Amino acid sequence: MPEAVIRHDWSRDEVAALFALPFNELLHRAHTVHRAHHDPNAVQVSTLLSIKTGGCPEDCAYCPQAARYDTGVQAQKLMEVDDVLARAKAAKAAGASRFCMGAAWRGPKDRDIPKVAEIVRAVKDLGLETCATLGLLGDGHAQQLKDAGLDYYNHNIDTAPEFYGEIIHTREYQDRLQTLEQVRDAGLKTCCGGIVGMGETRAQRAGLLQALANLPEHPHSVPINQLVPVPGTPLGNAEKLDPFEFVRTIAVARILMPLSIVRLSAGRQQMDDAVQALCFHAGAGSIFYGEKLLTTGNPDTEHDRALFRRLDLHAMEVVEEAGTAHADIMQAAPAGCGHGCGCSAAA
Repeated sequence: MPEAVIRHDWSRDEVAALFALPFNELLHRAHTVHRAHHDPNAVQVSTLLSIKTGGCPEDCAYCPQAARYDTGVQAQKLMEVDDVLARAKAAKAAGASRFCMGAAWRGPKDRDIPKVAEIVRAVKDLGLETCATLGLLGDGHAQQLKDAGLDYYNHNIDTAPEFYGEIIHTREYQDRLQTLEQVRDAGLKTCCGGIVGMGETRAQRAGLLQALANLPEHPHSVPINQLVPVPGTPLGNAEKLDPFEFVRTIAVARILMPLSIVRLSAGRQQMDDAVQALCFHAGAGSIFYGEKLLTTGNPDTEHDRALFRRLDLHAMEVVEEAGTAHADIMQAAPAGCGHGCGCSAAA
């Protein structure tokens, strides 16, 4: 494979120029990059569980878990280990290779970290990759999670720096960058992306991707979320983003960060299968699998299995190697039906 050109000095004009390419030209460039560094027919499959729901003190305009908004989400305490473990086992049986756990905190307190670490250890022992999104991390938190077996930490920058203040007022953009720095310093893999369709301009979408690509290290996973408007939040009546503009965003992300896995994330329930197929062609190599993302809907597993079969896609698996906890996500030889769908025919 040709060596990837990794840059951290993208200008806004360069990113905007990619967005402005004719649609078919942009998809051709993005797919060329994608297949040069990834299996274009393999998709990394994650399942996301809210292990502590609601009651968040932040004011993120998109989030139904903010305590200040009346969205019908009831605050709940941190789940027990056995309950999380049962959901993780079900996710693995359904074909997921990574289990992601989210907690609606501004950030965990020192007393919360040992509880989350216990959950991480239990999930890791199942042979799944682990990811957590807990908000802003304090001193030593990232290292404690790493020691417990956490593989990835998700902390999105959400949007372009200049638009950030229109969406969130209770934390600064720099706060997010500091948590990402702590995660990298602890040796954890970063999962970092953003949300589009929040009323931003194309130039601001370019700003989001520029900021991601110019981080000191490209995120290992880059979730691109399409806003799911939730009644009761300030963005509950946001106008839907044109689906081809969303595909463009996936394609530009793929070009800017050639080795990262770009995740087709929230908003898939509102996309038809043809748009999802375009996203996979444009460079999306990961999805969330399951019926719910924290508190919003997601296509169910049977629909995703059928879509994978129609598109001749297969799921990637975690490959264990001697002397290590887990290797990176790698393509495994397909077994059974050949689609990694978790059916009884698969190994």
